[in-house]
Amino acid sequence: MAIRIISLLLFFFSSAAALSQSTAKQPVDYVNPYMGNISHLLVPTYPTIHLPNSLLRVYPERDDYTSNRIKGLPIMISSHRGRSVFGLSMQYVGQQLQSNKHYTYDNEIIKPYYYEVDLDEANVHVRFAPSHQSAIYAIQPRQKESFYLVLNSSNGQLSTKGKNAFSGFQALEGSPTKVYIYLETNIDPQKIEYLESNNQKEKTVALKFPASAEIKIRYGISLISEEQAMRNVRREIKDYNLDKVAQKGRMLWNDKLSKLHVQGDDNRKVIFYTSLYRTYERMVNVSEDGKYFSPFDGKIHSDGGKPFYNDDWIWDTYRATHPLRVLIEPEMESHMVNSFVRMAEQMDNLWMPTFPEITGDSRRMNSNHAVATVLDAYAKGLRGFDANKAYDASKKAITEKTLAPWSAKKAGSLDQFYKKHGYFPALPHGEKETVAEVHPFEKRQPVAVTLGTVYDEWCLAQLAKQIGNQQDYEYFLPRSLNYRKIFHPETHFFHPKDEQHNFIQPFDYRNSGGIGAREAYGENNGWVYRWDVPHNVADLIELMGGEKNFSANLDEMYNTPLGTSKFSFYAQLPDHTGNVGQFSMANEPSLHIPYLYNYSGQPWKTQKRIYTLIDQWFRNDLMGIPGDEDGGGMSAFVVFSMMGFYPVTPGMPMYVIGTPMFQNATIDVGNKKIKLIAVNYALENKYIQSMKVDGRSWDQSWISHADLVKANNIEFIMGKYPNKKWAASSRPPSFTMKFP
Repeated sequence: MAIRIISLLLFFFSSAAALSQSTAKQPVDYVNPYMGNISHLLVPTYPTIHLPNSLLRVYPERDDYTSNRIKGLPIMISSHRGRSVFGLSMQYVGQQLQSNKHYTYDNEIIKPYYYEVDLDEANVHVRFAPSHQSAIYAIQPRQKESFYLVLNSSNGQLSTKGKNAFSGFQALEGSPTKVYIYLETNIDPQKIEYLESNNQKEKTVALKFPASAEIKIRYGISLISEEQAMRNVRREIKDYNLDKVAQKGRMLWNDKLSKLHVQGDDNRKVIFYTSLYRTYERMVNVSEDGKYFSPFDGKIHSDGGKPFYNDDWIWDTYRATHPLRVLIEPEMESHMVNSFVRMAEQMDNLWMPTFPEITGDSRRMNSNHAVATVLDAYAKGLRGFDANKAYDASKKAITEKTLAPWSAKKAGSLDQFYKKHGYFPALPHGEKETVAEVHPFEKRQPVAVTLGTVYDEWCLAQLAKQIGNQQDYEYFLPRSLNYRKIFHPETHFFHPKDEQHNFIQPFDYRNSGGIGAREAYGENNGWVYRWDVPHNVADLIELMGGEKNFSANLDEMYNTPLGTSKFSFYAQLPDHTGNVGQFSMANEPSLHIPYLYNYSGQPWKTQKRIYTLIDQWFRNDLMGIPGDEDGGGMSAFVVFSMMGFYPVTPGMPMYVIGTPMFQNATIDVGNKKIKLIAVNYALENKYIQSMKVDGRSWDQSWISHADLVKANNIEFIMGKYPNKKWAASSRPPSFTMKFP
């Protein structure tokens, strides 16, 4: 009897353990694609369904989560935050067929690898699962009537390829890019109709099916040809088993997200893994069976065994997204840098891209920060690209292309002024713009351009030194100090200067500069750009009169109110949201600022500020992101910060320490795993009391990339109250640091 009882107990406990293991949450289960889907002011996040860094991405096409209707069913978005290419809808026989149908909807479920929705007017249940360059739909009507599936190309062609197969393309406006499609249904349509349109570019085909039939659609997309689209779907989706495709996608997402494994509060896990998921939305791998289409020259190329990546807004992503990939996806990051070099070689001028997209380089924002991604990868040991070619393309982008924002023109008179005098000149108040390369809305952004370019020149200098170009190193390094030329010695702000070397007056650092402060800065005001010298914070401290003044100025930024009503402030500065005083959590130029207390010997203030900012502005809800997320730009800040460190200076192989927000975290760097441990972990324990790296006491507020990746265990001993002595005598490196 006793043996039987013991056996039953063993069976019970083993069964319970197995059940617990099978129902335990995996990293992908913590992803909330709806986080941030209602924006505070500008563009929300979209709940993107895709596999990591894959060409095929979709989301329900609507303005934001509050939209009452969605536009049909998505086939593919052509770019981050872009509209869907092609259109798919369902309509019953007897209805007037429309090429682009809008539906109210219900019972929506979105996971990174799966989509499910009910369309009210069509009375239909829809399921969807993506692969890399293909996807599958299952559409179940709930009315016993014959129905049509309607496929639309707004600018292209559609044709029949068999009883149940169709193909075509849609040309993307203003670009040589075409998106091709090959589509098959699990049963043959009863009838095929091509709808007439007043727009000759628009093509629509309607496929009639019998009542109550569940239609499954598998389709491939390609940037090369219809035949390649067919190969893509047949390579990736062998049959019409949607659940199998979804399960494969789930496993792939878990594999990627598990590169960072965290333990602690579940709500924080949602914020963390959702942020990590967003860093995998772009760049996208556009190689198809060893070939890729380049919009930069309109040709098809062999990828030579190295995948070609596209779609990136480098101004947003160089700060943290690319450095995160250097750490956890080094091979992929090498391929991305290599892709930048290929883009430059394929364009009319050998200039690194700034905003490469599926349609080409749109040359948006200011500065040319591709050089920072090159240097950061090289400084941290990546060698999967030609550094000499990358340097050449980076140098030419900075010295031959105009520095004027949002312009692809060659250097002009303003650039000659910059080269001679070391700063980008501002227009005096009321003076009309006459320089052709200046965008009429984006203006000159003279302070933002100057600060961004001197940092780029610092990157050029460091990279030149690494490849043995001493002459360029000696030329660009002193130029990277030219931020001093626009530093106002009395106000301690970076202040726009005219061509006569006069500071523009009168001037208010909160609200001067017009819409987006573009006549002086760019999207943010002078309080944010006051700190935009990431390559030489130590010198900025000296310019401000020492560490005490520097810290006081940081405090003052957080303490200074908007100075006007919110509607007036945001009418002028709509990107400058997520405010804590004059600090903006919502825009990328602010991301490094909370870490700057470390440079003045007050790391405890960085710990408090990071903890508070994450708590205030990044939450597991529909408004849980404070501003434009920009495809990983802001999310990577969250990922780094919740682990406990951040790359303040991309291109300098080190990280500044903040505060860990999990009990344990494991970083998979490929050849090994690094374990981060928060001793005395509790939600309220945000202050580091002491720190150990592999058992050695660590009393500095930064860690080199080399020390991080060779470490096995990093311990943070945490407490509720600050230890103001910990790392107070430490200062992170500025301006110079040895590379590996």
